[in-house]
Amino acid sequence: MRCPNCNSKDIGKIGTHQFYCWGCYIELTVNGDKMSVYQVEEDGTLSSLDDLFFEEPPTADVHMNN
Repeated sequence: MRCPNCNSKDIGKIGTHQFYCWGCYIELTVNGDKMSVYQVEEDGTLSSLDDLFFEEPPTADVHMNN
């Protein structure tokens, strides 16, 4: 799996369907074939970045390269 933002392979699993990129510090959620990308704010809340990365609803198989 590669980060859709920085293309790093340094991805850690933080939950059942949640991952964290240590290269650019974003959180990824993969649910079935859909992926969402979030920025972690200073207070710990998540802000969606999907509108910056995906023109159509994201699919995990298109954006995840093993």
